[in-house]
Amino acid sequence: MFLKGELVYLRKMEPEDLSFLYDVENNMTFWHVSETKAPYSRWELKQYIENYCYDIFTTKELRLIICNCKTGKPIGIIDLFEYHPLHNRCGVGLLVVPECARQGFASEALGLVMSYAFGTLLVKQIWCTIDVKNTASIALFEKAGFKQCGTLKEWKHSADGYSDVFVYQCIR
Repeated sequence: MFLKGELVYLRKMEPEDLSFLYDVENNMTFWHVSETKAPYSRWELKQYIENYCYDIFTTKELRLIICNCKTGKPIGIIDLFEYHPLHNRCGVGLLVVPECARQGFASEALGLVMSYAFGTLLVKQIWCTIDVKNTASIALFEKAGFKQCGTLKEWKHSADGYSDVFVYQCIR
């Protein structure tokens, strides 16, 4: 176990996460967030888990599985990415499966990873981008102390056309 709260704990990926990752990564309803455009095979994801390097200083990213404290089951993924030790900043992204939404899991996971980033990695700021229509994520990040600092116009393309995204930062 890496980081633990009352509702969730965050941990490294394990071989047992293969089915969970397969379901999440191949769920087309999440692709607009992850910018995925093609499915992954079980073999690809197995290789990804086996070869993943958890040294954020080397890879500039850290992917963690969000697990429910009561059941121990994976319910989401949280990533720190584009880590820049020189500028002391990183991006954050998270996904909690729909059946576990609006139960406080995402909020606690975000708080845990923010504490790690600010307290252990000593970053000055964490940033994210959120589709302007994603009101749940906007509320989540604003509740965590993120402030909207800009809008990227027509930033994402989908079958529905182009959409804007908000840029958020949490600066310490």
